[in-house]
Amino acid sequence: MDVARLDLQPLTDERSTAADLAQRALREMVLNGQLPPGGRLNEVALAEGLEISRGPLREAIQRLVSEGLLKMVRHKGAFVRTVDEVELKDLYGLRIAIETFAARSVARHGSEDARARLAQMLEETELLLDGGGDKPYPPNPDFHQHLVLLAGNSELRQAANSVHFRIHLARARSAHDPERAVQALEEHRRIVEAVIACDGSLAADLLESHLLSSLENALTIMR
Repeated sequence: MDVARLDLQPLTDERSTAADLAQRALREMVLNGQLPPGGRLNEVALAEGLEISRGPLREAIQRLVSEGLLKMVRHKGAFVRTVDEVELKDLYGLRIAIETFAARSVARHGSEDARARLAQMLEETELLLDGGGDKPYPPNPDFHQHLVLLAGNSELRQAANSVHFRIHLARARSAHDPERAVQALEEHRRIVEAVIACDGSLAADLLESHLLSSLENALTIMR
């Protein structure tokens, strides 16, 4: 991979450290496919493109290794990880456990405001899809992340983010499927209706079915 061809922007946010900013920039490049699975990171080109020194860059790389997005190979450097079918199935199994717990928690213990915010996100997603076009469907992961966030459990959120990043890595280079986006929105709507009705068991069952469908779609793309 020719990292020198990447369209890199200097890091300028004064509120974060250089390592923080580099971590976010590298994560975005991995998840959007600019740094493809199996590709080797060129530290010199990345440091020059991001206008930071090698120290903060290496710290950022180590953080992404901990997140499961990169791996270090002795005497060769950092590479973007690849996710195979076995690992993807394991990740989805963990995701189902995390998110169904969150759904039950929000349905049974969440505030009315929290459930209303989930419904509002769904409405915003519907407006996005009604706009048409071939844009990706970013609200799909955002819906799931927001659901976990509303559960109010920081450990659960941290685990969910780690799983989400690695699943996204497996699907980073897949094509957008408008029909699947519409289907996912309808599945989300039924989940939200169950949460608003305070039916945690139904919300969890619907969410598990939705994620199993997402897994099958992901496996089809990988094959």
